[in-house]
Amino acid sequence: MLRYSYTLLAPLYDLIVARASRRWRQESLAALAQMPGGVNGKRILVAGIGSGLDIPDLPQGAHYTGIDITPAMLRRAQQRAAQGDRAIALEIGDVMALPYADASFDAVVMHLIVAVVPNPARALGEAARVLRPGGRIFILDKFLRPGQRAPLRRLLSPLLGRIATRTDVVFEHVLAAVPSLHVVSDIALNGGWFRRIVLGKISCPDVA
Repeated sequence: MLRYSYTLLAPLYDLIVARASRRWRQESLAALAQMPGGVNGKRILVAGIGSGLDIPDLPQGAHYTGIDITPAMLRRAQQRAAQGDRAIALEIGDVMALPYADASFDAVVMHLIVAVVPNPARALGEAARVLRPGGRIFILDKFLRPGQRAPLRRLLSPLLGRIATRTDVVFEHVLAAVPSLHVVSDIALNGGWFRRIVLGKISCPDVA
């Protein structure tokens, strides 16, 4: 369902999202550039790359892979990539079933995708699977906090979730399903509607 709705939204997506989220995206990607060891020579996955709004601000020196489920969005990302000088491969695929081997990437960028997909925990789990131990995940999205009432957001979420994005995702519940990850930083944005989160993957997760 989301593939079809985002095919229709593709021509309008940049107008709706670009200006509103650009500063937050830039701040998240600046944090990516400052991760331990920097990005030079690193393999970085941009999961849910959409129309490629992140491409112009990706730190130089890394090898990027961008994946998205919607061909119409990916075509717009290809146009952006062709205009820049980042080393980036763009592929069609599902962030809830990534076509990559375990520990394939040094970092994963997930901007406005975790709360979009039908199963946020599965998407985050897949990102953790393809991330090497010690790597980082950089998230920007709209989340509720545990116990937050937000009646309007919860009321609208079933409808909005079918055509664009969910508005009732509690990030802590999603994270609890992926024990190999821990919070490095968590910054509230726009009065708490959005959050910019950095996660780390522990080297030796506890075995139950």
